[in-house]
Amino acid sequence: MAEDRSVETKIPRHVAIIMDGNGRWAKNHRLPRLSGHEAGRKSVKKVVQAAIAHGVRYLTLYAFSVENWQRPREEVQGLMGLLRLVLREELAEMGREGVRLRAIGRLQDLPEAVRAELETAMEKTRGNTKLDLILALSYGSRVEIIEAVKEISKEVKAGRLDPETIDEKTVSGHLYTRDLPDPDLLIRTSGEMRISNFMLWQISYAEIHVTPVLWPDFGKEQFAEALADYARRERRFGGI
Repeated sequence: MAEDRSVETKIPRHVAIIMDGNGRWAKNHRLPRLSGHEAGRKSVKKVVQAAIAHGVRYLTLYAFSVENWQRPREEVQGLMGLLRLVLREELAEMGREGVRLRAIGRLQDLPEAVRAELETAMEKTRGNTKLDLILALSYGSRVEIIEAVKEISKEVKAGRLDPETIDEKTVSGHLYTRDLPDPDLLIRTSGEMRISNFMLWQISYAEIHVTPVLWPDFGKEQFAEALADYARRERRFGGI
């Protein structure tokens, strides 16, 4: 009998990840919370490499939410500093690996130095075509949808859009992800069973994989397990 290779070849085009558990990892190791975020950086690198190896085309990482600004000032400053450092240090490797860096969210909320580093990295990797790595920064799905509604309302008011023609394509075309395909697979680490205001519109038909593994312990093996779980599922999109 021929070997069934469907599980190996059924690869999601777009994987989105809610990276959760850095704080708990740090607590378990009796370390400061920022140490957990620094450890999580290594997991990002491993998962990017795994995504490329498996042929995933788009990878979106929930890096910082609009709600995260409410965290202690020291932690937020530490996270912004870490983000700036990572962007600078990983730029050359992104070029070698063919990774294009992109970002979605209220990028105007980021500190000027971080935003400048981000814009530089995005511009220098614009021509890379192997993997689009999308960072969700100062991101909140409800804010995203509200901003889309406001844009659509302005177009209607200006007479450029007939309200009777508004459909799913119209809404999708006004989201931060307007030029990205919807995620096929959503991964959540740390075992939490919630979406946390992440891509509420876009994940309508995504397959969801939840793992108890904390983000700093999530690597290539766990990513492969998530892909295998996805490959075993039958996506019906509301049909039979």
